[in-house]
Amino acid sequence: MNDLNEAVELLWGKLEGWGDSIVLMLPNLFVALVLLIITFYVAGFVRDWVGKFINRFSHSAALNNLILTLFYIGMLLVGFFFVLTVLNLDKVVISLLAGVGIIGLALGFAFQDIAANFISGVIIAVQKPFGVGDNIETNDYFGTIERITLRTIDIRQVTGELVKLPNKMVFENPLTNFSVYGTRRIDLEVGVSYAEDLERVQQVVTEALEDVKNRVKTRNIEVMYDEFGESSINFKARFWVTYSRQVDYVSAKSDAIIRIKKAFDANDILIPFPIRTLDFGIKGGEKLNEQLEAITASMKNGQHLGGNGQ
Repeated sequence: MNDLNEAVELLWGKLEGWGDSIVLMLPNLFVALVLLIITFYVAGFVRDWVGKFINRFSHSAALNNLILTLFYIGMLLVGFFFVLTVLNLDKVVISLLAGVGIIGLALGFAFQDIAANFISGVIIAVQKPFGVGDNIETNDYFGTIERITLRTIDIRQVTGELVKLPNKMVFENPLTNFSVYGTRRIDLEVGVSYAEDLERVQQVVTEALEDVKNRVKTRNIEVMYDEFGESSINFKARFWVTYSRQVDYVSAKSDAIIRIKKAFDANDILIPFPIRTLDFGIKGGEKLNEQLEAITASMKNGQHLGGNGQ
């Protein structure tokens, strides 16, 4: 019975001690609660104000949201640590900071690829080497950018497939942006017969391409011969077109082919077919007629011998 009484007295003493501590802490609890409410209000107000300011300098929604979110969370953490300090929980603050460091280190090793994509996305958002609507080619994919996030870049290929490329792959590998300058050069390879007047061919081709679709009139048309082919003399017709979509390039190239073919037909300029020489000889370089004569003579000799045997 005495043991029970002692236990009850000990428990009651503990409760009285806790009660006294709570009463003493009531002012601190009130101040901490007010400070926490003020922290949320101020963090939200400052985030909205910074958002209006940052939108003037950056047009990347993903980057702006990232900065504002990090800013908001940072202010909440500062306010939260002040609340713990008011409650005389300094040791808890130190433990939390240590825990955050250890957790951050562990997460860094566990999510290296995610972190790399995230950092690459931030750098891409800052540097802005391309934007939504640009036509790019990277990592063997060619298409139009539909969406840019802090993790992936969505590319709609010309054949309709949607490709989600991790930012790390785009950042670390070569990339061609076809939409930067709004123009693109078409190099069209053509061949003409060895019998043609090459200077006349240049003039005919140049005139044929004057009014090709989407051509940039301020840039000259270039017709340059570059090799003696097996059955033709080959040249490149080079001209510039305005470019915003891939269809601009494809349609202009198609129109140029049609115009050159019509111009050649109208001026009796020949695009020769490939010529091949067939060698029927057992030994290289022997002529076919010589082989046929030898076979005919062999057959006659055989018939002659057969006739004698009869």
